[in-house]
Amino acid sequence: MTDPPRAPSPTLPAPPVTPRPAASLLILRDTTPGPEVLMGMRGAGHRFMPNRLVFPGGAVDPGDFDAPVATPLPAHALRRLAIGGDARLAHALGIAAARELEEETSLTLGATLGSPPALDGLDYLCRAVTPPASPVRFDARFLVVDAARVSGALGGSGELEGLRYYGVAEALALDLALVTREVLEKLLAWRAMSPATRAAQTRVAVLHNRAWTWEGL
Repeated sequence: MTDPPRAPSPTLPAPPVTPRPAASLLILRDTTPGPEVLMGMRGAGHRFMPNRLVFPGGAVDPGDFDAPVATPLPAHALRRLAIGGDARLAHALGIAAARELEEETSLTLGATLGSPPALDGLDYLCRAVTPPASPVRFDARFLVVDAARVSGALGGSGELEGLRYYGVAEALALDLALVTREVLEKLLAWRAMSPATRAAQTRVAVLHNRAWTWEGL
């Protein structure tokens, strides 16, 4: 007498991928028609957000933790970036934003390409964590800087196609990824604040599982 066939063992879902720390930089330019932000299209071959309009940015590299700067992050931005991390990670996030800006756009926060960046013009806007179901995940901090603090001619590695300044209203009328749309909305709210109000903030808005939460000191 043969044994009855065994039922197949249930396949357990793979644990979520650990999100990598990352930084994106919004270059903000005020014009008569309204605010504009530098954006480009990620190519179809990218594993993460292909064919999507995004801001310059990418993952933190090991070398970012000890990279030199011309000027450090403002105290209020450093303090908020350290929420959920530490001062070393906060520094690395500022460096990553500046490094990715150079790599992807050929624009720089330094005196010349490749020189230590001046981070004192950066502010911290918000944070977004890629949902757990995604095979590629980032714990991204979104920073903002005035276009007057950036120099150089648009070029870059080709990772972002069609780089140009988009009017925020123009961009919001497009088919954007949820995170990009939400960050642009946060930018408009930030822009409406006074510098003193921005510097006094003690909490950070975090987009987690497609919903906003707050973390604070």
